Amino acid sequence: MPSPLSTSPAARFPWGGLIALAVASFFSISGEMLPTGLLPEMGADLHVSETSVGLLVSVFAFTVVFTSTILTHLLSRIPRHRLLVGLIIVIAIGAAGTALAPTFGLLVVARILGGLAHGVFWAITGAYAAHLVPREQVGRALAVSSSGGTLAFVLGVPLGTALGQAVGWRWAFGILAILMVGGALLVWRLLPDVGSGAQDAETLRREASDAATGATPVGPGALATGSIPIIGDSSAREDARLRALPDPSKLGVVFSCVVTGIFMIGHYSLYTYVAPFLTRTSGLSDGQLSLALFAYGIAGAVGLLLVGWALGRRTGLTIPLFMALTALTVLGLLALEGRPAPSFVVFVVLGITFGSLPPLLQIRLLERAPARIRDLANSFYTSSFNAGIGAGALVGGLVLAGAGLGALPVLYAVVAAVMFVITVVSDRVLARRRPPRAAAAGAARRVPR
Repeated sequence: MPSPLSTSPAARFPWGGLIALAVASFFSISGEMLPTGLLPEMGADLHVSETSVGLLVSVFAFTVVFTSTILTHLLSRIPRHRLLVGLIIVIAIGAAGTALAPTFGLLVVARILGGLAHGVFWAITGAYAAHLVPREQVGRALAVSSSGGTLAFVLGVPLGTALGQAVGWRWAFGILAILMVGGALLVWRLLPDVGSGAQDAETLRREASDAATGATPVGPGALATGSIPIIGDSSAREDARLRALPDPSKLGVVFSCVVTGIFMIGHYSLYTYVAPFLTRTSGLSDGQLSLALFAYGIAGAVGLLLVGWALGRRTGLTIPLFMALTALTVLGLLALEGRPAPSFVVFVVLGITFGSLPPLLQIRLLERAPARIRDLANSFYTSSFNAGIGAGALVGGLVLAGAGLGALPVLYAVVAAVMFVITVVSDRVLARRRPPRAAAAGAARRVPR
């Protein structure tokens, strides 16, 4: 007889909704990073320096850092489906404001508006994807929903840059705003509704009461929060898989956010200045640089696919493994100074490792986060990620000015090595603090035959 997990609605993988999230993520990230490809055009039109235009990315990122958590909390009672659609519309308004801004000051205002919505959007998106699937499928769901962000670097920014150079940067942002509205319509039509954070909390309270009294929930999974559906006649295999997942832990969320933020500092301290590093240190020509960046983006997409296919199932092993590989890779870039061909290959390998690590870190956070605070935990992840981007560019600039391009891979390797140690140690600390699973909880997962 087939397992109820194979036939219940909770077990059906929500491809349509997750792809709609991926499309919206693609446009959101493309809008965030597009100024990096249009610095000369925007600076000339607005009569400001390219450095000032570059700060638009920092303004956007730090708006996310300082507002996403509090806004996510304040908006937690709004049904997530309605909230996501509204946020995408606000991001589109920010892109339209960027296209129409007559002065640099108003352009900054438009970027801040987009950043306000972008931070909440990303805080909710990962948790939303987790709400749609059983807990053991979180990695697969995140790989699909976050693929849009990866593809934005691979296709969105290059295509947006080419469009802006062909028809003008304002038209590029205007067309992007229209496409964002289309993304909002896709989310509205294809994404299942999961309610609000307040509704999830009430569901959890009811289920905790059921577990304490020995009652067994009826139907195909009472929880729409990304955890394992509680279904009668669950198989031994599913129960073993549940026991292999980490217990929810607020301390685990803290560890995950700290590791993410510091690791991003290391990565963006090098990646922000990767163009001069590859051309001056590795010896790539301008044409080879464009090809290397495109290949890096494709490699990142491959890394993301690997997460969804296999790597996301054992984050406790794959995260430290890929951190160690990252450290070796960036040191390889330094060792291959002046050798374009092998440097190109090593840079592509770095794309695979970094394409894998952010979704792995997010999966680990969502595995650890208690269901009732998953949106809030994901907002902390978003803040730490964006703080790492901004701080990495700043730290990288200081190191570049003081020690030169060759010091950037060393800094990155040191950060990756330290985060490897912290990850291994924190996993052991959390394992020792793990409480024994309650007998009532175990009883709630099974129905006597």
